Amino acid sequence: MSRFLGEIRQLGYVVHDIEAAMDYWSTTLGVGPWFYNPKVPIKNYRYNGEAHEPHNSVALANSGYVQVELIQTRNDVPSMYRDFLQAGRTGLQHVAYWTADYDADLARLTAQGFKPVMSGEVGERGRFIYFDTEYHPGTVIELSEVAGPKGKMFDLIRSASEGWDGSEPVRPFPDLSKL
Repeated sequence: MSRFLGEIRQLGYVVHDIEAAMDYWSTTLGVGPWFYNPKVPIKNYRYNGEAHEPHNSVALANSGYVQVELIQTRNDVPSMYRDFLQAGRTGLQHVAYWTADYDADLARLTAQGFKPVMSGEVGERGRFIYFDTEYHPGTVIELSEVAGPKGKMFDLIRSASEGWDGSEPVRPFPDLSKL
């Protein structure tokens, strides 16, 4: 556990082929089911202070208490994911900490010297921010707000993984507006 942020709740992997990655994780590693969104509806996205419109595909599953996120970029919008791929890397890109008190945690982290690089929102009260913390691959820190529907979706995904029998390894993302 981090003495600054609590438990790591998510491991984020950037991949070239999300469908192949979901198949590998579910078939070979037995992790699933995967909740897949071919185009995540990200609002208010910013990278290095500039607004962009990313097209990212994301799949989420849990292995115990830890969520695994698979990310494939579908356009060439500036992002930390694109930078990671352009550096010749794939695999673990970030670790995420979840918060129900996003504003307070963000203020605390920036006061400690953490520098924001990439941010946006997925659903109501689903803000996220990535910091400039990559001292070696896989160490970017994401702070993810889970106070709203996104948090309910994360609970649903974790529940679906408990006792998963391998059936329906890929499922659609729940509709955040209905959670």
